[in-house]
Amino acid sequence: MKRILLSFVALATLGISAQNVNTSKFRQLSQELPTPNVYRTASGAPGHEYYQQQADYNMSITLDDETQRISGKETITYTNNSPDELRYLWVQLDQNMRAQNSMTQQMKTGGIFNDRTRTPQTAFYRIKNNQFYDFDGGFKLEYVQTTSGSNLRYTINNTMMRVDLPSPLRKGQSFSFKIKWWFNINDRMDIGGRSGYEYFEEDDNYLYTIAQFFPRMAVYNDVEGWQN
Repeated sequence: MKRILLSFVALATLGISAQNVNTSKFRQLSQELPTPNVYRTASGAPGHEYYQQQADYNMSITLDDETQRISGKETITYTNNSPDELRYLWVQLDQNMRAQNSMTQQMKTGGIFNDRTRTPQTAFYRIKNNQFYDFDGGFKLEYVQTTSGSNLRYTINNTMMRVDLPSPLRKGQSFSFKIKWWFNINDRMDIGGRSGYEYFEEDDNYLYTIAQFFPRMAVYNDVEGWQN
């Protein structure tokens, strides 16, 4: 069995700085031009108490090209740079959008699948929709533990996982925990998606386009708190 081992350490500090975009038609002017505070000045520049949370990852990843599976172990060190006391952390489990109990397909409101005027294409995508639910996708977690091996309490809600901390994480403090996981890689030609594999029968070979393949920390900021 041929296996490909990918190991790397995220040595650089990763600033979690992604921001949500408010696309509501009813958003108020005060939301577009927020009142200046210690985190954001009237000029739009960071205020003197502006902060970004920090997440560092140490990961060992294996891609098995016979079973079409990715497995991994990771240690996440999360540093709380906010003035808030955190009693839990939120982790994104993006692969769960392909889990059998996922609501991904039900939430789609556009595209060929929902276009009733295009009967042949709609029938084709209905077949793909059935293949989506037959596929055993999503993260399979073997453990969520402290670095000393103690199990942590966690709750999974679709693509989000809340990890309860043993004690509150105060400003400037860091907490490290580890996750062991695996997931089946989806066939992009059968159920679609921006990532997955494509099989070439003539060469008996696979092409992989892999994205969102590891549990990652959600954003925490002064505007919305946890973005989950």
